[in-house]
Amino acid sequence: MATQKKRGLIMEYLTTVDHKKIAILYLIMGGLFFAMGGIEAMIIRIQLAVPENDFVSAGLFNEIITMHGTTMIFLAAMPLLFAFMNAVVPLQIGARDVAFPFLNALGFWLFFFGGIFLNLSWFLGGAPDAGWTSYASLSLASPGHGIDFYALGLQISGAGTLIAGINFVVTIMNMRAPGMTYMRMPLFTWTTFVASVLIVFAFPPLTIGLFLLIFDRMFGTGFFVVSQGGNTIIWEHLFWIFGHPEVYILVLPAFGIFSEIFATFSRKRLFGYSAMVFATVLIGFLGFMVWAHHMFTVGLGPTANAIFAVATMAIAVPTGVKIFNWLLTIWGGSIEFTTPMLYALAFIPSFVMGGVTGVMQASAPADYQYHDSYFIVAHFHYVIVGGVVFSLLAGLHFYFPLMFGKILNEKLGKISFVLFVTGFHLTFLVQHFLGLWGMPRRVFTYLPGQGYDTFNLVSTIGALTMAVAVIILLVNVVITLAKAPKVGRDAWGDGRTLEWSLPQPTPFYNFAQTPLVRGLDAFDLEKKQGNGEILPAESLGDIHMPNNSILPFMQSLGLFVAAFGTLYLADGQKWALDAVKDLPAQPWAPFVLILGLAITAGAMIARSLKDDLGYHITKDELIEYERGVK
Repeated sequence: MATQKKRGLIMEYLTTVDHKKIAILYLIMGGLFFAMGGIEAMIIRIQLAVPENDFVSAGLFNEIITMHGTTMIFLAAMPLLFAFMNAVVPLQIGARDVAFPFLNALGFWLFFFGGIFLNLSWFLGGAPDAGWTSYASLSLASPGHGIDFYALGLQISGAGTLIAGINFVVTIMNMRAPGMTYMRMPLFTWTTFVASVLIVFAFPPLTIGLFLLIFDRMFGTGFFVVSQGGNTIIWEHLFWIFGHPEVYILVLPAFGIFSEIFATFSRKRLFGYSAMVFATVLIGFLGFMVWAHHMFTVGLGPTANAIFAVATMAIAVPTGVKIFNWLLTIWGGSIEFTTPMLYALAFIPSFVMGGVTGVMQASAPADYQYHDSYFIVAHFHYVIVGGVVFSLLAGLHFYFPLMFGKILNEKLGKISFVLFVTGFHLTFLVQHFLGLWGMPRRVFTYLPGQGYDTFNLVSTIGALTMAVAVIILLVNVVITLAKAPKVGRDAWGDGRTLEWSLPQPTPFYNFAQTPLVRGLDAFDLEKKQGNGEILPAESLGDIHMPNNSILPFMQSLGLFVAAFGTLYLADGQKWALDAVKDLPAQPWAPFVLILGLAITAGAMIARSLKDDLGYHITKDELIEYERGVK
């Protein structure tokens, strides 16, 4: 019986199109990749703890730093943010699901198989070793299949991200409850909306760049090959036209999570809501105008450098608007120091430090000194860890009752918070000084007596402290799921937006009746007027729901299989680049490619030919179910 139940649960998650269950899938896989990226980071710091260390070889170190950056950005931070977007946004806007539930599942499975494919490189001849940016001059010369795993894996998972971005844009534009105008949307929904628009415009340049890289390595084209008239700088432009908006794709939803937390635990409306919305949109707009500040040392010339320097300085203004609005939200509030609120409070000074060092790099002459030093490593991690990872940890504690019906242990949460924040500053604060003293980034060892020894050891101790904090967090999650009591609606007692008005666990149809939104912070508004729950915008009636489907899984599996065929297709072929053509030929590769494409095409044809009209929950069934959850 237990086996049947287990099999039923696994099949449910393989076929689900429910945004709440897809959120849990994103959380589990994003958490797994986060742990893998963290282990890679620990190996990096152990190697650099003392001079002339031989813990790992130079070649393996290059693979580890490449996979650490790639994993953390593409396979950990983004999916974990998608977990919260899926769990919260449809509920915040009063929708019963996302606009395209089938595509939502497809987006997850593409990310899943792309991430698995990329990490299989460890076991199939070596991981990519050209850095997470995979600059063409390095990636074209990289022997073996590491770079091919990178290009194909990111192509598959990137398609999933693009699908998810399109889905959230359409959902937020078309599925808001009656009365929820754009200027009544919660900040997390706003930041999700802008980040999703950025995904729609930023991912195609990366897709094009990866295709060109695949063609150069496997089919002998010359887009980036200088000897054939190509230009490696084209890759840098394509990558950073994606790469800098990617920073805001990550950090804007983080801003949204913090905005919800500040308002909830200060027990007051977010200060300057309109200014926050316009600042969010302006950050998204300016995010596409600053990519070449990553290329100040390339030689674009003083005019281009000046334009991108000014644009980079300008983007600090709307970010500053947000910082002051958060501070004024806290000011005069009745603050409750929960674990999410502590992470939010720690975020402000940490992120400001990362932002200030970013403005320092906006000056092109200064950037010539900082570039490729550990100062850049420190800056980037203060933005990504101090902004995005803090928000993920805060969001996990804040939205855990929404996703699992239980509140994480506050004592363990606060211990984990103190260790993580302390470890974070120990790790990265000293790296600013290492960079200013001349320590280059991406080096696997250094000589003694250069002044780097002490601060590298301090940095490694800080990284170990963060690792302990994450282990305590995992223990907290396990204990909470196993032993903690269930909570009801409005778990924190001060919920302001629609998602907190629902009973726990949230019904699979979300809202029995579409809610009526009468103002900003709709749930708080109704509580203050003595209603205690959201007023309905419609009478109780039948609800249409989508069917589960195995087809998103099968479509993604087919591309996963086809990627292996593509990977080995050029081996031993005279038209391929030297790095690939010297490998022994694999005669079975075309058949694997065709098999994978056939699986994907078959699933797409099945989807096209089958009239999947979903099903209806009748009014009587709805009344009975509502009695059970209230």
